Amino acid sequence: MKRTPLIGRIEEKRILGNALQSSKAEMVSVIGRRRIGKTFLVKSVYQEKIDFEITGIQHATRREQLRNFMLQISKYSGGTFPMTEPKDWLEAFYLLTKFLEAKKKPGKIIVFLDELPWLATHKSGFLKGLSWFWNSWATSQPIVVVICGSAASWMIKNVVHNKGGLHNRITKRIYLKPFDLAETEYFFKAKNLNFDRYQILHLYMAMGGVPHYLDEIEAGKSAAQNIDAICFSENGLLWDEFPKLYASLFENSETHVKIIRALAGKQKGLTRSEIVQNSRLTEGGGVSTVVGELLHSGFISTYQPFGKKKKDTLYRLTDEFSLFYLQFMENNRQEGAGIWQQLSKTQAYITWAGYAFENICLKHIPQIKKALGISGVYSTASSFFKKGSEEEEGIQFDLLIDRNDHVINICEIKFYGAEVTIDKTMAMDYRNKMAAFKEATHTRKQVFLTMITTFGVKQNQYSLGLVDASLTMDDLFARL
Repeated sequence: MKRTPLIGRIEEKRILGNALQSSKAEMVSVIGRRRIGKTFLVKSVYQEKIDFEITGIQHATRREQLRNFMLQISKYSGGTFPMTEPKDWLEAFYLLTKFLEAKKKPGKIIVFLDELPWLATHKSGFLKGLSWFWNSWATSQPIVVVICGSAASWMIKNVVHNKGGLHNRITKRIYLKPFDLAETEYFFKAKNLNFDRYQILHLYMAMGGVPHYLDEIEAGKSAAQNIDAICFSENGLLWDEFPKLYASLFENSETHVKIIRALAGKQKGLTRSEIVQNSRLTEGGGVSTVVGELLHSGFISTYQPFGKKKKDTLYRLTDEFSLFYLQFMENNRQEGAGIWQQLSKTQAYITWAGYAFENICLKHIPQIKKALGISGVYSTASSFFKKGSEEEEGIQFDLLIDRNDHVINICEIKFYGAEVTIDKTMAMDYRNKMAAFKEATHTRKQVFLTMITTFGVKQNQYSLGLVDASLTMDDLFARL
């Protein structure tokens, strides 16, 4: 059977390769959300070199996890290692050392502990056993121990920032993120799926760059047909993914989902105090913990409004699938296949598409900077929002790139099915907004209007002298 190739992940492959080649014991943490490809990455790089691997069982007892551990030792020993039932994790890891010593393998030993949060059940003593294994045996061996988990916040708190025996023991870290647009395009080509970039953009807006989701897309179907089959058919992978997604990552996930729902309803984002108010949660440290967990897991992102203080930081829902589910799937899944063709003709679709495209642009700022020729210029990205009054209209800019070379790119992001045509009214509106921005911020920097659209801006008498740079979706597909 032909092995599916590993797409992208250049830096991650380098880190795993360096761990294997180094002269010291290495403990590598691989953290990333569910179905992002953590296990696939490790197995693709190390393949048959793995000497012992175990995957935690969700909701299993300590005894069941221990039995699974010993079954895996038996499997990797070819049945030659005597089966026994360890009384605790300390004894289990001691038996692992005996098994690995008996291998007498030239070169580095590789141990892969997958879904660590499931192995380390409450008061199980797993982390104590792991710290004993590392501190008492592994550190003096030619070994790579890879620890992996989908619950990013748990991994960071209990392993990366462990204050006990694993304190500062992680030697290399990998935070695995979803594919960007370039990697998504490469992924499709590797699977002989020939989509143009507009179709890819639609798929990405609904599913994001999660490899396991993208793997469901079939050739010979349009983006709309694929979304319909995967999301709105009862047999589709994502039909019931949303409730599983958060429950599998977080304890008491109801609070996480409340915050996700609150953020889904506010395109410009919410401050922490607004999150509490909109999600109807009680004020307290628990909210900060949950927000931090959602940040670490990549479901939400922070954006600093231009010229504002830290307390004004905005949180936005930037997980494409969660937004798509809450906007369209939750109340329409029962309609079955074919419903997406109808929903994609509504005003709700136009609103969602604009916000989803904006989120994608915010995730591809390095590509935007490359297209503008300012990759080497230090800059900060932010948004700008000024509330309107009876005397004047409010102002909102999706993205500002504040550069150290005394320039600010004001980026207007527009999702449209053709070239954007700027008419007299639009041109006047842009000029007024830019003037109001300068007045409100008292900036002395040069301000450039940058349009980021799907198919570009049609040049006419109103765009000339107004639009300083026009970027298209093709610029977002650039490889860095």
